[in-house]
Amino acid sequence: MAKATKVDAPAPANKSKAELFTFGEPEPVLNKRDVMSYFHSAFNGSYYEPPISFDGLAKSLPSNAHHESAIRFKVNQLAAHFIPSKFLKRHEFTRLATDFLVFGNLFAEQRFSRMGNLLEVTTCLARWTRAKKDGRFIMLIDGKEHEFEDGAIIHLQEPDINQEIYGLPTYVAALQSAWLNEAATLFRRKYYLNGSHAGFVMYVNDAAANPEDVDALRKAMKDAKGPGNFRNLFYYSPNGKKDGIQIMPLSEVAAKDEFASMKNVPRDDILAAHRVPPQLLGIVPVNAGGFGSIQDAAEVFHNNEIRPIMAALEGLNDMIGQPVIAFKEYQGKVKDA
Repeated sequence: MAKATKVDAPAPANKSKAELFTFGEPEPVLNKRDVMSYFHSAFNGSYYEPPISFDGLAKSLPSNAHHESAIRFKVNQLAAHFIPSKFLKRHEFTRLATDFLVFGNLFAEQRFSRMGNLLEVTTCLARWTRAKKDGRFIMLIDGKEHEFEDGAIIHLQEPDINQEIYGLPTYVAALQSAWLNEAATLFRRKYYLNGSHAGFVMYVNDAAANPEDVDALRKAMKDAKGPGNFRNLFYYSPNGKKDGIQIMPLSEVAAKDEFASMKNVPRDDILAAHRVPPQLLGIVPVNAGGFGSIQDAAEVFHNNEIRPIMAALEGLNDMIGQPVIAFKEYQGKVKDA
């Protein structure tokens, strides 16, 4: 009779292992591939595609505080000097001016009476308006195309050197800086959500610690993130040693991202693209000399930036054939009460 051989069962594998984990990453509003994928107007069989993604321009507007603030400031200046007419109300003009500054295109819809007289001029949102080959325009509504009557849409555009179908905003060169500013903000936001520091290494070498306790400790460390990360941690290890658990902090807890520089340099590029003096946007100077007189800066800004935009918008009067848009004269410096 053969002698039975006793075979020892293999020791259970230790499931505890070192791992690297993150706490998730904020998603950027926009990536450059979404906007600068093409710079010509391709015909898709129904209408011409814009030379730059209008959806991308709309998403880029709130991605940077200085970018949006500069555009809103220009719109407010234009609306403050606008003289309402029987054809165009102030709120409609504000929408037209916003489209013109954000997208470089303005689409004004003319509404006529049964006798063919002009009743009013309204806004046709530039983000959803497209040009056709026959000179007509359509609006994309829920995936469907609504075509306007011939001559109903007046199209005013910022000139583009590559094509003449659509306009192009003047700040395109600063979009990369706006996205860089956004990326720096998202990095610092993730840095604070992660506990504002690089953390530490918890070294567990206690033989009394079983894998279940180690897994529970790992889970507790993962859950201690976000607003409640500064919390106490209790770990009970009977018959444990004094040095069974060691906390070894990392050498540097500050983020090496040069956050201030990454915010200031793109800011200067954006303000240069919009040609807005920094003191008009509430930016605090870092030097002792400051920015100079804010009233002088406002006057120069109005003459060199706002008035040319006014002149461009007044071109609607020639295209429509009616005095639709008019502006007041600049009031100059504010007088003391």
